[in-house]
Amino acid sequence: MTPELLILTLAALLQALQFSIYSVTAQMQVGSRYAAGPRDRPRELTGTAGRAQRAMNNHFEGLILFGIAVMVVTLADQSTTTTQFAAYTYLGARLLYVPAYLLGWAPWRSLIWFIGFLATFTMLIAALI
Repeated sequence: MTPELLILTLAALLQALQFSIYSVTAQMQVGSRYAAGPRDRPRELTGTAGRAQRAMNNHFEGLILFGIAVMVVTLADQSTTTTQFAAYTYLGARLLYVPAYLLGWAPWRSLIWFIGFLATFTMLIAALI
């Protein structure tokens, strides 16, 4: 397994952890009866639950592009020190992004997001060179 694929696997596990955080905080806010019901009337999550939901959704979006970058690097046999460092940087940024979002670290949350995005972009460009 390439380092990039390892990082993609760890990022997917991080997504599962984020889903768990979201699920617990959302259920604490809306109650187990609503959470187990059909949810015909949507409820807007606020506070920590809302931030957990938005952080999770943001990672879903970022994970798609990162997954593409990993697949391109892997299938093109373009794994280099640069792509490996970028993959580790992406994961580090995503690990920091969760508490940054949950705790409302402004403007640091946006900077952390950008570092992860730049790492993914670097991998895509490196695969083309």
